[in-house]
Amino acid sequence: MATTPKVSFKEINKIAIPAIIAGIAEPLISLTDIAVIGNVEKNSIEALAAAGIVGSFLSAIIWIVAQTKTAISSIISQHLGANRIHAVKTLIPQAILFNLFLSLVIYGLTAFFAEAIFSAYNADGLILQYTQEYYTIRALGYPLTLVTFAIFGIFRGLQNTLWAMKCSLAGAAVNVGLDFLLVYGVEDYIPPLHLAGAAYASLAAQATMLIVALYYFFKKTPFHLKLSFNINPQMKPLLIMAANLFVRTAALNFAIYLANAYATDYGKNYIAAQSILMNIWLFFSFFIDGYANAGNAISGRLLGAKDYTRLWNLSKDICKYAVFIAFILMGICGLFYDEIGLIFNKEESVLVLFSSVFWLVLLMQPINAIAFMFDGIFKGLGEAKYLRNVLLAATFLGFTPTLLLADYFGLKLYAIWLGFLVWMLIRSSALVIQFRRKYLN
Repeated sequence: MATTPKVSFKEINKIAIPAIIAGIAEPLISLTDIAVIGNVEKNSIEALAAAGIVGSFLSAIIWIVAQTKTAISSIISQHLGANRIHAVKTLIPQAILFNLFLSLVIYGLTAFFAEAIFSAYNADGLILQYTQEYYTIRALGYPLTLVTFAIFGIFRGLQNTLWAMKCSLAGAAVNVGLDFLLVYGVEDYIPPLHLAGAAYASLAAQATMLIVALYYFFKKTPFHLKLSFNINPQMKPLLIMAANLFVRTAALNFAIYLANAYATDYGKNYIAAQSILMNIWLFFSFFIDGYANAGNAISGRLLGAKDYTRLWNLSKDICKYAVFIAFILMGICGLFYDEIGLIFNKEESVLVLFSSVFWLVLLMQPINAIAFMFDGIFKGLGEAKYLRNVLLAATFLGFTPTLLLADYFGLKLYAIWLGFLVWMLIRSSALVIQFRRKYLN
């Protein structure tokens, strides 16, 4: 049967646009928390710093343990392309149960050691007190989030990101509404809960996303949650792929941890500014990652169908779209450069630090776009081992030496973001070179 040489723009966007909206809903929750908390009059800098530190740590943990989502998506999409979706039906409940078990282990290992964990970020005094309070509530959401992410991986493997988008929008709406209600309170009805209120709002958002995800899972997919005690043959490849992605994501989050630890050590104004910069960077990443999700889903299907011509054309097209979006984001932020910082905080010392470095974050976006696109494609192809090795090299041979050297010369926040620039240059170039070498011929 003849195939068309290219995946259509419409087909890519059918997956990418809902994935963009679904993806930005997650960082939007953290950005909303930071914007609301940063404008509370009492101890706003300390609360903002605490929210930023916890937000980065939560992202680190969730990114690491949620890699089963990508592994599930890759396996399902490859079986879909090979018309063998029936072969993974018993895998789904086993993978979801694994995610649930993993989330409970992570909660047990972190919630009771919150003080030690955040002390390692150089947090102390009121900032440390706030991080403990905020985290012990937010950590209750691990089981909710990881089960939801497993289901999102199923949706993406079936080439459908619309259901995940609806789940994420529902969660984001709940979070935004409850943030204002619980942080500021309602006179005579609800006392202001400040940072704890933001944590409870996030928890409610996670529960909402899971409920909606389960609805679509049972109503729209061919899968079920009936557990078979005969381990599906694809469970081992899934765990091996997930383990490689765990290591990869651990290296990724070591870089983020190091950045936050150094910023905290520079002073509370620096970590407050870094919290805003990092969360905007993550927001952009998730935004651009919508096309990476499309690459992930479609490349797995094309690999299953052994359609290498369309796979190569997909990589070129999807990169062009992502870089275009990156330039749009740069342009919008350039127009409102000074106003963006004011959304999150009004402290002049924090805003000066933010504005002095924000241009560097913007400059990185086209490089980020290329790296994220090929990340998604390589995940869809099941190339987790190569992704692991690239991240290890980028983190320990690129980011860390650059940060240490630039810090030695007293560049502070510039040291952190120059490190991230080198990090992304290594990631993007290594993936492009490997893809051309392996799939172009």
